[in-house]
Amino acid sequence: MKKILLLCLLLPIVTFAQHSIQGQFTPAESFSFVLLYHVTPSGTSYIEQAKTNTDGSWAINLDADSKIGIYKIVYATPVEDNNFDVFYNGKESISLTFDLDAGLHIAISEENKLWLTYMDSISKINGLISDYYMAQKTDEAEITAIFKNLKNTQDSFENESANMMISPFVKSNRTYIPDAYEDVNTYSLNLKSHYFNYMDFDNPLLQSSDFLNERVEAYVFAMPEDANYYKMAIDDVVKATNKNHEAQIMILENLWKSMISKQQPEVANYISDAYLLPLAKTNNKTLLLETLEDYNKSAIGKKAVNFEFTYLENSKPIKTNLYNFNTTKTTLLIFWSSGCSHCLQELPKVKVLMEKHPNITVLAYGLEDGVRSWNQTIEQFPNFIHTYDLKKWESPLIKTYGVSATPSYFVLDSNKVILAKPEHMEDLETYFNK
Repeated sequence: MKKILLLCLLLPIVTFAQHSIQGQFTPAESFSFVLLYHVTPSGTSYIEQAKTNTDGSWAINLDADSKIGIYKIVYATPVEDNNFDVFYNGKESISLTFDLDAGLHIAISEENKLWLTYMDSISKINGLISDYYMAQKTDEAEITAIFKNLKNTQDSFENESANMMISPFVKSNRTYIPDAYEDVNTYSLNLKSHYFNYMDFDNPLLQSSDFLNERVEAYVFAMPEDANYYKMAIDDVVKATNKNHEAQIMILENLWKSMISKQQPEVANYISDAYLLPLAKTNNKTLLLETLEDYNKSAIGKKAVNFEFTYLENSKPIKTNLYNFNTTKTTLLIFWSSGCSHCLQELPKVKVLMEKHPNITVLAYGLEDGVRSWNQTIEQFPNFIHTYDLKKWESPLIKTYGVSATPSYFVLDSNKVILAKPEHMEDLETYFNK
């Protein structure tokens, strides 16, 4: 009877046992909060938040029924740049330290410790390979020994992680390893041609993490500032994903955003037109489709959306549209407002700049709620072509051109293809003065 009673007392402890994720951030004064998310291929779910203590420590308890998988820890804004992933296997708590300079260290969690140890070991061996070829060494036995060490290390970690969550990550991180000596050109070509051989694009855990995106980015951006190389690399990525649409959409959307941020509009348009738009339509990705279509309306390299407008020429109203306007020269299209103080500061600077570039026609599109102030203001800019829209921020062109602030600048060629979208006056000066 006593044994049964003891068992009953112990059961709740076993049944409701909780784990936690806790850590310490340094320098402590640089952090104020922690956000925890559970990540799956279909999205990100908010779990909990915690304030950091004065020493940078924090802790978040996980429910007993918390799902195993990838958890993202966010420590600052912007969220997309200030986070890291951890593996939660449902069997152990996680304790870590994170330093802005030294990075992440796992104190408790065999799963996460093994992953970081593996990545560190592989990184050091790859460093030796890089040093060997950079130094143009000729000792074939030396590089052969390094390759053997790489293979043994990879095999060892694959065996050790066989029954763990990190297993598909370790296997997918495997690279081409020569059996014998190869010169730098042969090794580089083989490394590239076999880059995707081991990646499991179908694995939900891999799709949930940043791993696939980071590995693909390393491949695509191996040759910086080369649009043709980027396009060929993207073709390779699509081929490697083997028609797994979910993986393709995730990876290509990430690359598309990267190309936009790296100011590679030609490549961004290629990703959108050749792959992402068809994939979004085929797979009914409504939000992505809307995002891409909105982007294409005002993307660099795309033809600007046409619109009708009226302006005065020798006191005579001329009704036309963008495509029929200024068909032999470059147009600087400016969305502005006479009630915008920033516009009133920048337009005189634009006037001075354009006096140095008389081959550029300025079309100033006023977003107004009345014409009195607009009429008074445009007298200061007699060389601009002026028109207005009394719908102001309700104007359909606001959404079409993605205008969220005034002034907004669009440089169009004679065919009304968008050449540039300078964000600030300084960017406008840089573009026209190059």
